[in-house]
Amino acid sequence: MARKPRLLTALAMPLCGLTLSAAFAQDDSTFSEYREMFGDDNPAVFVIDEGAAIWSEARGPNEVSLEQCDLGLGPGKMEGAYAQLPRYFEDADRVMDLETRLIHCMVELQGFDRDEITADPYSGRGETDSTLEALAAYVASESEGKTIDIPQSHPAEKQAYTAGEALFWHRAGPYDFACATCHRQDDKRVRLQDLPNLTTAEGARSSYPDWPAYRISQGVVRTMEWRMRNCMRQQRLPMLKVGSEAAVSIITYMGVNANGGTMAAPGLKR
Repeated sequence: MARKPRLLTALAMPLCGLTLSAAFAQDDSTFSEYREMFGDDNPAVFVIDEGAAIWSEARGPNEVSLEQCDLGLGPGKMEGAYAQLPRYFEDADRVMDLETRLIHCMVELQGFDRDEITADPYSGRGETDSTLEALAAYVASESEGKTIDIPQSHPAEKQAYTAGEALFWHRAGPYDFACATCHRQDDKRVRLQDLPNLTTAEGARSSYPDWPAYRISQGVVRTMEWRMRNCMRQQRLPMLKVGSEAAVSIITYMGVNANGGTMAAPGLKR
């Protein structure tokens, strides 16, 4: 069933998008100024509220909430948890990022079928945010202002970083692209899009802390794994599976590079 667009998306965002598109064509700095004018009025606040309601709602075959979901700091402890993800979870015996862990809790605690909830995890342009997007926005908001401190103490965490680094530099597909093709140098851009150098602490800290982020052009919150899937699409590579080792490893690589930065998610993106 198609998700229905919320009123803000259906009425306000098209006009906003037209205005911004014209402005961006003149000066890329316009978006930075526009974001500053937004201040704390990020439309993601509505999605955060949705996520909070879903988090505490008894759902699934087991009719329980996610309030006992362990995001790495103990069951139900959310403050600062996202700033320490991805990390190794003993109960799953693997490294998990936020989305992978949320799906794990939805399956193990609430009884949802994994294949069913991962078949269509992300909303389309202009649709209401998906359950996973709303939950990610809510959990991420509980780490706003926290220092990024993604652990590298467990062997599996170190392995995830190493694998992520290898994938970041791996060239493949019909265009022979890698993540590094766009994100290994300073002060680069494609058309109006700045391309942070994700191999450096400064570059990673300029981008990683803002995800999940509200995309003005799409009217929804997009998650980090969605961003990775979209990057792979642009490289003309096979679509990343939600929660795959590849997705989690690349996010681990970028996140560890951003350690010491300050979480600001959900951010505001073009």
